[in-house]
Amino acid sequence: MTEFQQKQKEVIAKIEEKINNNVIDFSTVSPVQDWETDNRICLTGVHMLNGFIRSQIAEKVIKPLWEISPEHYYYPNDALHATIKNIRVINNPPRFNNNDIQNSKEVFARVVPTHQTFQAFFYRLMIFPGNLSLVGTSEEELNNLILDLEQNLKAKGIMDDKTYVDQKTFFVNITVARFTKAVSQDFKQAVDELNKSLAFANYVFDSVTLLTCNAVFEKRNIIGVWNLK
Repeated sequence: MTEFQQKQKEVIAKIEEKINNNVIDFSTVSPVQDWETDNRICLTGVHMLNGFIRSQIAEKVIKPLWEISPEHYYYPNDALHATIKNIRVINNPPRFNNNDIQNSKEVFARVVPTHQTFQAFFYRLMIFPGNLSLVGTSEEELNNLILDLEQNLKAKGIMDDKTYVDQKTFFVNITVARFTKAVSQDFKQAVDELNKSLAFANYVFDSVTLLTCNAVFEKRNIIGVWNLK
């Protein structure tokens, strides 16, 4: 494990400690009963998952948990993603305008292709206040890409309105479910059991998509897609 990956694991552990102590001082998405029709919209840069990992998540994670708690919203394959760079968190009305979209597009088009592809190493599920995520570490290029986008967006007057536990070290995070009610003890136990045996092959991040959407990727408007080199 690299020094950077160790830092990522420390941030993940810090977040889990805060959740366990009910100290939520970072951005979360408030639950709704019907996630698909949620009118709160965000502006964000993500990596859309492709290939084997989507079917692995569906089979290894979503299917067994759905059988226990079908009342929650589970992401379909084509909506599974990892956030790279948030720009504006979900809100109704949106916290961005067309000028923000065009400036963000210019930054992503210029910055993303200058960065290398990088590997991610997913290793555990984590229950957040309103969602379940698959989290992992990565090569340091993830941080380089995020901080480069951050700096260039700031230069355009576009400030990220998301609150982070750590502003300098970022990890990979795939939301696989959004909760519609408090999770049951059976659900928690199932997540604990899955974490004992969960294993994924290394995954390569090779592109970034800029889009507007709601929290479950409905009302989706793709602004641009750029490949990492």
